[in-house]
Amino acid sequence: MKLSLQLKLGQQLAMTPQLQQAIKLLQLSTLDLQQEIHQALESNPMLELIEGLEDEENTSGDVEAERPPGVETAEGSDSKSQDNSEDDYWQNEIPKDLEVDTNWDDVYTNSPPPSQSSESDGVDFESYSSAEETLQDHLLWQLNLTPMSESDQAIAMAIIDAIDQSGWLTVDLASMLTDFDPELEIEFDEVLAVLHRIQQFDPIGVGYRNLSECLLIQLNHLVDHEHPKRIENAKLIVREYIELLGHRDYVQLMRKTKLKEVELAETIAVIESLDPRPGANIASTSTTYVVPDVIVTKNAESGKWKVEINPDTAPKIRINNNYASLVKRADTSADNNFLRDNLQEARWFLKSLQSRNETLMKVATRIVEHQKGFLEYGDEAMKPLVLHDIAEAVSLHESTISRVTTQKYMHTPRGIFELKYFFCSHVSTKGGGECSSTAIRAIIKKLIAAENTRKPLSDSKITELLEERGINVARRTIAKYRESLSIPPSNERKRLSD
Repeated sequence: MKLSLQLKLGQQLAMTPQLQQAIKLLQLSTLDLQQEIHQALESNPMLELIEGLEDEENTSGDVEAERPPGVETAEGSDSKSQDNSEDDYWQNEIPKDLEVDTNWDDVYTNSPPPSQSSESDGVDFESYSSAEETLQDHLLWQLNLTPMSESDQAIAMAIIDAIDQSGWLTVDLASMLTDFDPELEIEFDEVLAVLHRIQQFDPIGVGYRNLSECLLIQLNHLVDHEHPKRIENAKLIVREYIELLGHRDYVQLMRKTKLKEVELAETIAVIESLDPRPGANIASTSTTYVVPDVIVTKNAESGKWKVEINPDTAPKIRINNNYASLVKRADTSADNNFLRDNLQEARWFLKSLQSRNETLMKVATRIVEHQKGFLEYGDEAMKPLVLHDIAEAVSLHESTISRVTTQKYMHTPRGIFELKYFFCSHVSTKGGGECSSTAIRAIIKKLIAAENTRKPLSDSKITELLEERGINVARRTIAKYRESLSIPPSNERKRLSD
């Protein structure tokens, strides 16, 4: 084999550590960003928190202004107090951008792990979340307060274990009977008796085997001294004609039950007051907090929309000048290298935060410019918008726009919306224009809200009504939009009275 040297030219895409960090901060949500900043404050001694300092630079932008919106500098005003010689040194000695093949470990040593918060900081009780109570826990608590024999206790434990979170018994009693120890000599009637006892636990109706049984258990606990006939009629319909009620076949219901229209309407109102999933309200749901990243307001005098970064989304930080002044130029000791590395890391972090705010402001401002109609008049005035439109307007890649608009929220006079909410597809109109899918959903919702409940609008009828407005939408598209709004089909929306 002969050895030889060859020269090859090629291109390779690589990202600097600074760019990697900027991308990471850009895609973080507000709560994740706050956590990232607190970790940086704990691990980097060069960073400090600004407390009680008024922001000197403008962080808001007017959507009709030609200049890009101002963004607060990340280091704060006190960082300008460094002498000129020190600033010149850092600008000359520490590069703003590293080579593309640079690694983190090549630039600075690993920072020590974040220190644990001391007891003097106080206890954050919100960080300690108690275990959520499940439906099984709630039923077992009641079982412990109920006197039962040992065999009945075993049956009850098996039944409770087979109940799902909605309260439905997922296992057949006959098959459950085969799982018990033969020495206990448990019979089917005993299992059924224990089940009936559990069905009287809170919530009433838990452990039901079908919808009819669930509703009948709840009806047995209802008392209406003024109109006792309503309860009896409701039991009759639930026990014998639950399928007709599900299909809204009111004509057949009135014929079979011999009820008048008014009586049937009152009976259905009683049935609708019952809970078909009684166990669903027991399990506690986790609360998700949303902090808006951008605040949009309208100037009453000028009529212009103002966009600004929420000042409460992240704590203000800057470089600690006292620690920065300890770095010596020609010193190569371990302590000096540690300070130098942390100072460089702090500057990268602040620059990445500033870049995040600038990008977020650019994107939010363009969105508000494009969706002024929505802010003024509501969903029906929403215009079609895709990521490419904003990317072209702010001269950024679509992937960057996707990162900016994910888990970022905008506070408007009409409520808080995720930035992705303002992006929607379009449908062509007869006049050659475009109508957004959000606007079509709003129109469908408005038409159904104003329909005659005795004769609800079908999807085909809604299609015709939209065609009269110049919007060409297929019937299957109407059905898809209706389902996305959680609106049932016309046969399930039918009512006896308006």
